[in-house]
Order: sequence, then structure tokens, then C-alpha cells
Amino acid sequence: MRKTLKKNLVAIFISLLLCGNTSVFSAPVEDALPDIGTTAGATLSINQEMVMGDLYIRSIRAQAPLIYDPLLTQYINKLGQKLVNHADSVKTPFHFYLINNPNINAYAFFGGNVVLHSALFRYSRTESELASVIAHEISHVTQRHLARLMEDQQRKSPIAWAGALGSILLMMASPQAGMAALSGTLAGFQQGMISFTQSNEQEADRIGMRTLSRAGFDPHGMPAFMQILADQSRYSSKLPEILYTHPLPASRLADARNRANQYPTKTVTESQNFLFARVRILTMFSTERRPDIELLLNKYSQGTTKEQLAAAYGHAILFSKDKNYSEARKILTPLLDKQPDNIWFIDTMTDIDIEQKQYANAINRLQDALKTQKGNPILQINLANTYLEAKQYPQASQLLFRYTFNNPDDLIGWQLLMESAGKQGKRNEELAAYAETMALQGKFDMAIEYLSKASALVKLGSYDQKRYDARIDQLRQLQQSYSQYKK
Repeated sequence: MRKTLKKNLVAIFISLLLCGNTSVFSAPVEDALPDIGTTAGATLSINQEMVMGDLYIRSIRAQAPLIYDPLLTQYINKLGQKLVNHADSVKTPFHFYLINNPNINAYAFFGGNVVLHSALFRYSRTESELASVIAHEISHVTQRHLARLMEDQQRKSPIAWAGALGSILLMMASPQAGMAALSGTLAGFQQGMISFTQSNEQEADRIGMRTLSRAGFDPHGMPAFMQILADQSRYSSKLPEILYTHPLPASRLADARNRANQYPTKTVTESQNFLFARVRILTMFSTERRPDIELLLNKYSQGTTKEQLAAAYGHAILFSKDKNYSEARKILTPLLDKQPDNIWFIDTMTDIDIEQKQYANAINRLQDALKTQKGNPILQINLANTYLEAKQYPQASQLLFRYTFNNPDDLIGWQLLMESAGKQGKRNEELAAYAETMALQGKFDMAIEYLSKASALVKLGSYDQKRYDARIDQLRQLQQSYSQYKK
């Protein structure tokens, strides 16, 4: 599968680079765009970018260690959308993904897809520093740097073409092992292309800093994070992964500092959610040594009120991981008494209740929270999971049918629905839910096969059969639309 993915992505880019006569509509001219090239509308339309972006994300779901934690997913998407709302020339929706990877990196791809490595939370001391990385990647997308590069390469001589294609093949064949390494390979490939000219990287800094400031963050967060990267390269024998794809010469750091100094001085209050997210990643997903994690939590314990709250939350998670649920409860219970609607606390207490088989407590708490936070996807997925653990399968399925309808791209929702249907012996529903997980991973042949099996199990001419057959037709059309990129 990994070799196939690499081959397909190489084919995508080769076909795009060579199909100069493809008929596409011209993209609108970006507002106040710095004059560094054309809008790339003659090479790649916005619609084509979105199709390619969707294809890529489906592939990465199948191959890379995405973090599907609903709290963290919601956090990075809210943070990302806050920045997008203050960016210029936004032509596509944006989606933000988190990959469990100990190497600092982030990259943007077609269709407004931005991927962040979990290590960013370890090294970002403030939300402004983390937001600066995201704003930089958003700017790569809004300025259409990858499409511009393709158009630039299209104008070059056959000799230049050979070199470009050779580089693509070389990078896609990079012998790196493991799923996390695959993510790094793909990131290095496309970001290396984006960084083909230093002007693109500098432009992403300039426009990203403007977006950062507009969104209410400290523009000094950008040079501050760059300095962290510079320090990492200075004191380590191995260059941080992000610097292979985002070169950081001294001139770039100096330029970022100079630009940040030109913005009005602002005091930015630290985000409580950033602190919770940082602690959650370090305690639940990182490979950091336990003493290093506890060192940070102890530091937070002596810090601001928000840092102290984050430290308590982190200690509760650690106690829970150690199966010391009584100590975890001692921490969380007073926190929940003060903030009964805090989803970070509710989520962790739900996990503890499930481990101790106290399902009624979890269900009541989640149902109460949903009364004030109607439709909250984090609470819904927690409640559905609790219903499953409590063997209340009909309630789980009822909730998950609504959830997957409203969140069709959530792989976890479909997996839980598949489990719930299986526990009830509803084979057709189990197969249909499994088919959706396959489709989200770009495995359309398998998705169609399992939907066909589901269709054959239900009554001829029934509503369910019509629904399954209609979905099969949709997937076949989607598969056909992607076929041009897989030749």
C-alpha cells in the first residue's frame, strides 16, 4: 500500500506538470497579492486543487498516524479557522489535521489542508508561537505557491523538466520506515517544492505575520518560534525536520524580527485551551520521558492561574494512565464542581468512569452537558462510546446515525457505528458503516464491495437497499473523478 501511494502521488504531480493543454477555468486574482508571479489559473483550477487535496487526505488517513482525539481535533480546527477568518485571498475551505510525530513539522497541501505534527505542542511555549506556524502554512495555500511552482516549471525547458521529475521520483522513493516517517516523506516532498524559491517562504512569513496579528495574536510569536528552531539546530547533531522543508537562514529570522517590531506592541492573554491541549498531547500522545512531562507540569503548578489549572488537568491524566483512578478523581471532582461544562474535564472523567464501569455517572454527566451545549460533537461521541461500553447498543446507534450524518468525515464515528451494529447482529448496517471507513481512506473498491454486500442482505426494493445502491453510485462517481490522477 505504501509503495502504491507513493507511485500514485508521483503520477499525480507528473500528470499535472505535463498537462499544459488541460482546459480549466482561471482562478480569480488574489486581493493585494505581492507580485511574485501569476495566479496559476492556467495550470490548476481551485476545483482541481480541492479534488487533489481530498485525494491526499484520504490517502494519509490510510497511511499516517493521525490523531483522532476529538478535543485536539476541535482545538486545532478552531485555532486554524480563527486565523483563516483574518486571512486574505481565501478560495477554499480549510481543514487542519494532527499527526502523532515527535519531529517538529507542519505542511500545507492543496484544497486548504494543513497538517501539524504533535511535536509542535512540545516546542510552542505560547499559543502565538503555535499560531505563527499555522498562519505561515495558511499563507502557502492562499498564495497558491505549489500551483505557482507548477506553472513556473511548465514554462521551463525539457532539461529543467527532467531535473524536476527526477527530484520528484527521488523524494517519493525516500526509504523511510514507519507510518510517521511516511508523513514526513510526503511533507518533505511537497514542502520542498513549495520552498523551491526563497521568495515563497519569505512571502508566507510576511503574509502569515499579518494574519497572525489581525487574529489577535502576538506577531513576535513568529520570530520567537523561529528562534526555537534555530536553537534546536545549534545544540543538536540532527537538524530539526521542519528546517529541511522550511529553510531558516539568518536573513529570514532577522526579517521576521524586524517586521514584528513594526507592529504595535500588544499583550496577549494566554489561551486556557492551548494549555489544556499542550498538556493533553504531552501526557497522552508524546514519547517524552515521564520526568520531563512532570517537570513541565510542576512548572505550570507554580505559574499563572491558567497554568495551574492545566497542571492539575495533566496530573489527573497521568494518574488515570497509571490506573490510579481514585487520585485522578480527587483532582477532577472539584474542577468539575466549579466548571461542570468544561469538556476537557468531562472527557477525562468519562474515561475514568468507563474504566471503573460507572457508566450511569458518565451518561448522566454527558446528557446534562448536552442540555447546555446542544450538538457538541465531543460530548456526542463521548456519549455514544459510553453507551457502547454500557452495552446500550440501540441508544448508541441512534446517536451515531445522527452524528455520522452531521460529521460524515469523522472516521471514529463510523467505526463506533460499525461496532454498535455488529453487537446487535445488524450485519447490513455493520457492513455499510465499514464501507464508509474504507471510503474515507480512499479504498473505494472495498467500500463498494461492502456496500454491495449490505445491499444484498436487505429486502429487495426496501429503503435500505435504495440507500445503499445510491451510495454505491456516489462512490463510483467519486472514484471516476479521481481516476485521472491515478493513471
